[in-house]
Amino acid sequence: MNIPIHNAEDIDKLRIAGRLAASVLEMIEAHIRPGISTGEIDRLCHHYIENEIDSISATIGYHGYQHATCISLNHVVCHGIPDFDKKLKKGDIFNIDVTIIKDGYYGDTSRMFIVGDNIKGERLSRVAQECLYEAMKIMRPGVWLSDIGRVIEAHANDNGYSVVRDFCGHGIGRSFHEDPQVLHYDGYNEHNDAELKEGMCLTVEPMINAGGWQTRVLKDGWTAVTRDKSLSAQWEHTLIITADGVEATTVRHDEDLGFLTN
Repeated sequence: MNIPIHNAEDIDKLRIAGRLAASVLEMIEAHIRPGISTGEIDRLCHHYIENEIDSISATIGYHGYQHATCISLNHVVCHGIPDFDKKLKKGDIFNIDVTIIKDGYYGDTSRMFIVGDNIKGERLSRVAQECLYEAMKIMRPGVWLSDIGRVIEAHANDNGYSVVRDFCGHGIGRSFHEDPQVLHYDGYNEHNDAELKEGMCLTVEPMINAGGWQTRVLKDGWTAVTRDKSLSAQWEHTLIITADGVEATTVRHDEDLGFLTN
């Protein structure tokens, strides 16, 4: 693997890109309500990215994808395609995943939203976010990628959930996807493991299912769903390895990451 190590100038620009990506999710929260379509949510995000934060959507044109976000609803694991005919209803849980480019650097993040009340969905969403946070707590120089996957899978399994194995996190910086691949389960060996070093930047984005971990991709070539139609939840941050821990470039204003200083 050729994992980039970012210098101070790179990191400053990654912070800017991450903050702007987070602001897209902060902006759209006020628009989430029953009756709004996932296509309209995507339109609002696209307009904001181009006109309010003077950035570029990394997903428009990526392998032919035509939208500024992925919106994954209920049993959709990831890469859900926005649709003006798909309207939110009470009880829906869904993920919005957004990646922007600012001055050649990438910020990639996602979060869950819940429309109205859904006790099972709320618990799944909470545990999925905890899986991300449990990984962040251990990340620092000298920790191995395998430690990340092991911690995430243990927390998901302890809560009765499974971890998707067909998709993973990744290095990010001046390119959308760089080395390394970041598995969210205990699936490393001597050929795909790596030690974390200061200056690395990567995404951790565990996809947690209420049922089995198996997925399938629909005929559109993008939308991945749970095979057993169980609910799925995902949270994602872009993370920089620092001298003594990790920094989330995509932290939102509603988050408390005080656990990183403990």
